Amino acid sequence: MSSRLKASSDSRKRAVEPVDRDIEAVARLERSAFEARSRVDHIANLITRKAGTGTAVLLHGVWFFVWILANVRIHGIEPFDPFPFSLLTTIVSLEAIFLTLFVLISQNRMSHEADKRAELDLQVNVLAEREATMTLKILHAISKHLGLKGPASKELSALLKETQLDELADKLDKALPSEEE
Repeated sequence: MSSRLKASSDSRKRAVEPVDRDIEAVARLERSAFEARSRVDHIANLITRKAGTGTAVLLHGVWFFVWILANVRIHGIEPFDPFPFSLLTTIVSLEAIFLTLFVLISQNRMSHEADKRAELDLQVNVLAEREATMTLKILHAISKHLGLKGPASKELSALLKETQLDELADKLDKALPSEEE
């Protein structure tokens, strides 16, 4: 293979595809969001991830079984938490309270990150809409300049106008059912 062909082939391999760039950009955003989390967020996420597994359910089942078995006076051992198992109830209640708090912390973080992604998505969509409108205007001007006649329609003239987000939001609010109904 000639050195020119090899150099051309190597440069194509090094060229980053648009999809790869997009994946890298999304990965950077996710990595940045991950690194911006507080220590409490990381701990809450770890706990909720571990608590929501089959292993956690199995361990709880075994723990309850052993606790109850140790406290029903079958083996002649003096129970440390006799029926109705007040200590077990207290421990389980505290665990439920803290687990609920960790789940809420994780959900709040996820909601915040989802809101940021939605805002970014909206910004990209607005930019894409402006680009599409500009492309339509350019194509329309080129068609007029070349004297091309096509099926002109009211729809085309409406599409050539810049989208007003506040008007669109008002129309959407009026069209969607409200929660009060």
